[in-house]
Amino acid sequence: MSKQQGFFYPRSATGQASLLPPPPWFYSGDLLTIEYRTDPAWVAELLPAPLTLAPEDPGAVALIWADWQSCGGTKAELLDPIRAQYKECFAVVRCAFEGRVYSRCLYIWVDKDFALLRGIHQGYPKKFGSIHMTRPHPFAPAPQVAAGGSFGATLAANDRRLAETVITLSEPTERNGFVNGHPMAHHRWLPAIDGKGDVHAELIESGGAKFEGAKPWRAKVDHFEMFDSPTEELSRLEVKEMIGAYYRQIGVIWNGGKSLVPSIER
Repeated sequence: MSKQQGFFYPRSATGQASLLPPPPWFYSGDLLTIEYRTDPAWVAELLPAPLTLAPEDPGAVALIWADWQSCGGTKAELLDPIRAQYKECFAVVRCAFEGRVYSRCLYIWVDKDFALLRGIHQGYPKKFGSIHMTRPHPFAPAPQVAAGGSFGATLAANDRRLAETVITLSEPTERNGFVNGHPMAHHRWLPAIDGKGDVHAELIESGGAKFEGAKPWRAKVDHFEMFDSPTEELSRLEVKEMIGAYYRQIGVIWNGGKSLVPSIER
C-alpha cells in the first residue's frame, strides 16, 4: 500500500491531486462591506454554546463581498488563474467567549471548489453561490477607487438572488467598518458516519498572520436589499437600521489558528 500525500482531499500517491496546498495561504482582494443592525435575537439564535452575544451593539451585521486572488506558498496558482481567482459573499456578526469579543461568519457563499474546501478547514460554513462585483479600473467606464466611484454587487444561490447593493464612495476613512475587525471564532464540525451526533466539534480561533491594506473608503448606500429563498436564511437577518458601507483593497496571509475548545468525545 502506498503512502497517501496531500494536505486535503483527495489524497493520492503523489499529492498532486489535492485540492489545497498546505498553509500559508495568500490573499489579495477587493472588499465591499455593508454594515447594518438587525434584531439581536436573530443573531443569538445562530450562536452555538459557549458563544454569547457581543456586549456592545449585539445586533450589528456585516455583509461583505470579496473578489480574491489567492495562492499557496509557491504562488503557482497566480499564473494558472482558474486556480487562484474566486469571489465570495459572507455575513459576519460579533460574539463573545470568555470575556473576549470575536467576529464570526454565519453564512458564506463562494464560486470555486478550492475556496469552499479551504473554508471548511477554517470553520467557515461555505456553500456554492454566484457572486458578482463591479471592478475598479483607472480608465472609464469602470469606476475608480476615489470619491464618486459607484460599485454594485450581487449574490445568488440555486438560481435565486439573495442580496444586492449599490454604493458610491464618498471619502477616505480610518476603519473598514467594525463588525469584521476581530479574530474569528468558528466551529469545525464533522458528523458521525452512523448519524449519532458529531465525531468532531471544535471551537477554534483564527485570523490573518499578516495584513496590509489601502486606505478604506466610506460610501453612501444607494441601494441594499435582501431576498427570501426556500434554501437560505440570510434574509432572516432583517435590516432594522443601516450603519454604513465601505470599500477597501487588501492583502492577507493566513497560516493556521488555535483551538479554544477541543473536540468533544463521543
